[in-house]
Amino acid sequence: MDVLEFDAGTETAASAADAVGCDTAAIASTIVVSLSGGDTGADGGGGSADGDTGDRLVAAITSGANRLDLDAVAAHFGAAEATMADPVRIRETVGWSIGGVPPLCHDVALPTAFDPTLARYDTVYGAAGTPSAVFAVDPERLAALADATTVDLTE
Repeated sequence: MDVLEFDAGTETAASAADAVGCDTAAIASTIVVSLSGGDTGADGGGGSADGDTGDRLVAAITSGANRLDLDAVAAHFGAAEATMADPVRIRETVGWSIGGVPPLCHDVALPTAFDPTLARYDTVYGAAGTPSAVFAVDPERLAALADATTVDLTE
C-alpha cells in the first residue's frame, strides 16, 4: 500500500477526496463507536475494548458519502445503544487521533463493519494515521485486512 501525503488536510472525507482527486464515496472513513447494554455476543465482543468502562468500542469503515446509522450499528453488534466514541478515549484506546484514524493497525482489536458501497470502487482511500495522509487500497483487500464484516449500517 502506498501512503499519499498532502499539504492540505485530509481529516474529513470531503477534504481527503479533494486532495486525492476522487469521489467522496471512495474515501474509507473509519468511525469508532461506543456501544452499551445489550448482548455481549461474538459480533460485539464481551465487555469493553479496553477493559476500562462498562461499554465497548467497535469500528465502522464507511464510504465518505454515507452517514453512519447509530441505531443500525447498535442492532448489528447486539447493543442497546450506540454513540460516537469520545475522541480522548479513541486516542488512548485505539492509538490514533480523530481525523487520522486508519481502518487498520489499532492498539486493540475492534469488531469492525465494512460499508458495501466501497466495493463499487477499484481503489479506496483510508486515513494513514495523520490528518494529512491517506493510503490507497483495493476495497476487498481492505475489508479482509480489517477482518471486517460487510454490512450496510448507513442511513
